Amino acid sequence: MQEILFVVEEAEDGSYRASAAAAAIHTEADTLEELHQEITGAVVCHFDPGEAPPLIRLHHVRRELLAL
Repeated sequence: MQEILFVVEEAEDGSYRASAAAAAIHTEADTLEELHQEITGAVVCHFDPGEAPPLIRLHHVRRELLAL
């Protein structure tokens, strides 16, 4: 595996949540900077030593509501 993809969403309270698309890895944090650290730590913990992918890709999803 060359990279792992995380879907990042902002919660209603302003915090952030991230879930890996192809692995059971989930984390959350108050800021994006903290989320980056949490994701990195979660990936390192999830995989055996030397097995973690070298790249982490983040896909930011933003929900918007438009009224007509």
